[in-house]
Amino acid sequence: MDFLTSIQVSASGLNVQRQRMDAIASNLANIETTRTPEGGPYKRKDVVVSAVPMNEDFAATLHQQMFDSIREAHVAEIVEDQSEPQMVFKPDHPDANEQGFVAMPNINLMEEMVNLINATRSFEANIQAMNSAKTMALRAIDLGR
Repeated sequence: MDFLTSIQVSASGLNVQRQRMDAIASNLANIETTRTPEGGPYKRKDVVVSAVPMNEDFAATLHQQMFDSIREAHVAEIVEDQSEPQMVFKPDHPDANEQGFVAMPNINLMEEMVNLINATRSFEANIQAMNSAKTMALRAIDLGR
């Protein structure tokens, strides 16, 4: 793998992690949102990442992995959580039903924080890989002088 390809791979990883952090920030910002334009509580968003398109043929996939020069990660889609909202007893809330329960987003604060730390560390790892490729390229140029 040449220097530019490794930088391109790291750049695509940075983009994916940035989008993951955006989705997590949106989830955290809307952890108490009970009313959305679509109706109902906010639905948790999650990022689906795809590294390489899947081939049905193993030999084609192996060849693509070994010899194609450009590999990158990209966000395949951003999906909404389809699970039922949490019903919380808050009789004084404006969105409470007749029994006093409010449909709250199904967002776990601890899970989102762990995902945020994971995305941040992955972002930092991609920056470090990019800096290492840059350092190797500069040393190769110095050797050529």
